[in-house]
Amino acid sequence: MSGIWETHMNFSLRSRSLVKAMAVALALALPTALAITSADARVGGGFSSGSRGSRTFSAPPSTSTAPGTATPFNRTYSQPGANSTAPMGGGMFNRPGGSMLRGLAAGFIGAGLFGLLFGGGLFGGLGGLSSILGLILQIVLVVFLVRMAMSWWQRRHTPQTAYAGAGAGSGPQPSYRSGLGFGLGANNAPLEIQPADYEAFERLLGDIQAAWSNEDVAKLHTLATPEMVAYFEKDLAENRARNVVNKTSNVKLLQGDLAEAWREDVTDYATVAMRFALTDKTVDRNTGAIVAGSEQPSEVTEVWTFARRPGSNWELSAIQQTN
Repeated sequence: MSGIWETHMNFSLRSRSLVKAMAVALALALPTALAITSADARVGGGFSSGSRGSRTFSAPPSTSTAPGTATPFNRTYSQPGANSTAPMGGGMFNRPGGSMLRGLAAGFIGAGLFGLLFGGGLFGGLGGLSSILGLILQIVLVVFLVRMAMSWWQRRHTPQTAYAGAGAGSGPQPSYRSGLGFGLGANNAPLEIQPADYEAFERLLGDIQAAWSNEDVAKLHTLATPEMVAYFEKDLAENRARNVVNKTSNVKLLQGDLAEAWREDVTDYATVAMRFALTDKTVDRNTGAIVAGSEQPSEVTEVWTFARRPGSNWELSAIQQTN
């Protein structure tokens, strides 16, 4: 009887030791496996990163390419409520980029003070409260009608522009619709995107993927904003720590839509939805063996924002994932 118990206890002890060893091995391997088997190893790491000027915390309009919504930023230097392009300082009424309503408020208070100084009462400067409200309503109505007319004119007279690269060759060719974003503030003006701009966007899509695959940080600095390059460098450092390198190739734009375009001070912004095909694989840095992804092409839909300052080319300013 004692021998049976001893045999059972020895088997139990060996089983427990084996289970513990397997648990330790899994605990060590799981983080690496999760990190390198992710389908989002491409440039940007599957995160929503970057900045869209004063619209960083506003979701871009949905398009036929990305009918869902772009996810909020996981990584951004922008702060909620801050205008990244507006200069610091200035009061409520003399700060550049003040809205139409703030201008009306300034005129309203100025008229009231003028009336007080000349004995006409607080509202004497403009003939009473009813005149003020009537004036405001008229201005709002005029602005509304003008914006509707401009939007209708743009939709009617802006042709659907084929995206660059839709030339010779077999397979589906990308289509790209042109659009126009609107803003009321002086630092948030509408911007029309030209065919040459679409060509630049498609070229940047391929060039950034190539520089990422080559781990060419110097090249990335010429293609993206310093903020985006900082994120790329962090992701590349994590890949080196895992002794892997992500390779993307055969990048081909399939479809794209302009979500919105606008100007803030001297900076132009364009947010576009892009559906593209690429080969995405992660390989061992020493042996070249594939540890994630495959040689088979896959399709990705992302929302990219580009920024341009006077005398400079378009640069990647943000990447957002889609729901």
